[in-house]
Amino acid sequence: MKRFGLGILLSLAFSSLFAADEITIYSHRHYDTDKGIFKLFKDKTGINVNVVQARANELAKRIEAEGKNTKADLFMTADAGNLEQVRASGLFQPANSPTIEKLSPKEYRGKNNEWIAFAKRARVIVASKERVPQGSIKTYEDLTDPKWKGKVLVRSSSAVYNISLESFMIESLGREKAKEWAKGVTANFAREPKGADRDQIRAIYAKEGDVAISNSYYLGHLLNSKDEKDRKAGESVYIIFPNQNDRGTHINVSGIGILKSSQNKDNALKFIEFILSEEVQEMITNENYEYPVNVNVKPAPILQQWGDFKVETPNFEAYWKNAQEALKIFDEVGWK
Repeated sequence: MKRFGLGILLSLAFSSLFAADEITIYSHRHYDTDKGIFKLFKDKTGINVNVVQARANELAKRIEAEGKNTKADLFMTADAGNLEQVRASGLFQPANSPTIEKLSPKEYRGKNNEWIAFAKRARVIVASKERVPQGSIKTYEDLTDPKWKGKVLVRSSSAVYNISLESFMIESLGREKAKEWAKGVTANFAREPKGADRDQIRAIYAKEGDVAISNSYYLGHLLNSKDEKDRKAGESVYIIFPNQNDRGTHINVSGIGILKSSQNKDNALKFIEFILSEEVQEMITNENYEYPVNVNVKPAPILQQWGDFKVETPNFEAYWKNAQEALKIFDEVGWK
């Protein structure tokens, strides 16, 4: 009986140990690089990664609806506005460790370390090499010049990247100037907004327009695409980092936070430390063409070719705080 009882106890302890060796991530990101990161984490730690993917707002609503019963340990997404939505709802807990403090610059962490950025991307302007002379566009505001009427390409106003850009403009320039900018850009549209950022660059190549607003990493994807037409689309444009003589170029992030309801906080913290490591940061920049957060990691060669640039002082809380006002402005000016 004693042997049998001891065997049961050992079996239960063994099962309990390995049942906890997992994390569940609700992720808005959809990149092959992330799949490689999840696999590498499991290979190195033995911790299995369960991933649930959907749109960021859908996941945020799901987390809130599930409450304490959610299986999610981490929320992982692109755009600080999405991260701030979850933080403002009180769903994150602080992610504190000496490793995070060492590898993650303070300005790229949410309030109280409730989310941690692990990659950066710039909201840039791309322009036709053939039709837009170098130096003719230097700022976001230049896109409102009537000389670009019928030549500006950009995705829908509902795209979170555009909402965050306008939200920051409201914060830094004031509502009236932010509205003036949105109105001027809308007046210069080459077509009704549609598609994603890569589609705007493809449209420049197709001569549907001459300039576009895009996240920097999308150009990296086109230039390194297996599709020859996409490579040619990428090669047809050059990149402009706006506002280098004043506030700097608008920056955004991909980030991750531990949910208050997490049943695997220690493992979740390990994953955040892992994604900030030099090995993983090199994967993120060399495979997905995002800028690394870890200052010890150099950007991918193609990003280095584009050169250094001045970055807007981040105020990520404003991305969500002003989001509704940004959408109102877009509606007012007819940016669909």
